[in-house]
Amino acid sequence: MGNRAQIAAEESVKIRKSVRILWVKAGKLLPVDTGGKIRSYNILRHLARQHAVKFLSYYGGPRDSEYEAQIERQLPGSETIHTAVPDSSDLERGFAYAKKLFHAAPFAVSKFTDARVCQAVEGASNSRQFDVAVCDFLSASLNFPDRLALPSVLFQHNVESSLWQRMAHTESHWVRRAVYKIEAGKMKRYETATLARFHSVIAVSDTDRQQMLEMDSTCQITVVPTGVDTEKYQPAPPSTAVPPTIVFTGSMDWEPNVDAMEYFCAEIWPRVLAAAPTARFQIVGRDPHPRVKKLASESVEVTGTVPSVEEYLRQATVVVVPLRIGGGTRLKIFEAMAMSKAMVSTTIGAEGLDVHPGRDIFFADDAENFANSIVRLIRDNTLRHQSERAAAEQARRYDWSRIAEKFAEVLASATHAPAAVSV
Repeated sequence: MGNRAQIAAEESVKIRKSVRILWVKAGKLLPVDTGGKIRSYNILRHLARQHAVKFLSYYGGPRDSEYEAQIERQLPGSETIHTAVPDSSDLERGFAYAKKLFHAAPFAVSKFTDARVCQAVEGASNSRQFDVAVCDFLSASLNFPDRLALPSVLFQHNVESSLWQRMAHTESHWVRRAVYKIEAGKMKRYETATLARFHSVIAVSDTDRQQMLEMDSTCQITVVPTGVDTEKYQPAPPSTAVPPTIVFTGSMDWEPNVDAMEYFCAEIWPRVLAAAPTARFQIVGRDPHPRVKKLASESVEVTGTVPSVEEYLRQATVVVVPLRIGGGTRLKIFEAMAMSKAMVSTTIGAEGLDVHPGRDIFFADDAENFANSIVRLIRDNTLRHQSERAAAEQARRYDWSRIAEKFAEVLASATHAPAAVSV
């Protein structure tokens, strides 16, 4: 028993020691206005307090000196690479897609691959300055060498192939549906191969982990759950229902959110208005797609980018997540829960989160039940307030500081991986 205790203590020390981390992410990390950015930013800032972290951020579009200065201030020692890849219009994106149509890798990966980034990652990997590298999401993975000399971890925010398959299944426009089907097939093949390529994989839910194991049962996958900034998202006073205010938050140029809002406004919202004529619906989020802007009406507000999402959540009677397409986990749910908000979500919307239907959240997967759940929470103050209290209590268990500790444990363990993996 004594030897076992000593071994356990030594392993605990190994886990707690400082780890030298190279973190590679495609696209700008700032502003922190999407789920993926929120997750990466909060884990990074907590890791940087106890570990040596070099953040490699590369981005396209126009040169942004302000971004480069901001990221250096917030994460000292960061390196930025401006790839100058055009990505400012549908026409540019369409032309770029056409050029890569016959590439084996999916467009969502190949468009984020750059020779200078590949060189920087390979140079850093061979420099002996780092213990482990993190490939933040599949989009950055082609920038990593085929032969991984440095223990490398793939951080998967969702199962990309599942997301593309769902998009292809729900898309009504024949051109987009055809593109989604092509990309779904490419993504399934590429994602399966990439899981085997990295020494270790981090998933954000047990659901995602199981889906990845079905693609490759031999890969090493650890679940590090989604978190929430409990200092920023603090409990609001008990809500009122005068007038009832229903709120959805999210990046409004992301296809799953666009689909969710079209579905909600067409199928669910009319049923809510029939029972609660004074109710108002707020679609809160940056860069609303033209399809979302068309949803604005006397009872529906499309805000666009706002200074503070928290203020809209604070005034909400009920927060909704009517997603029909998705993967990973929705940070917006824990953020609203941390602010003591009653919530109604589809099962997919809350997939992978540690929530308790009927207590801290309500599930509904068809329009009628979704609308009925909203109306019930509007009318029943006692039920709504009970759900609000339960939501805040559950969210407190998932502060980002705890999530970062778990992430650090996985990275420390990965440093003992074999010297190289090749495919």
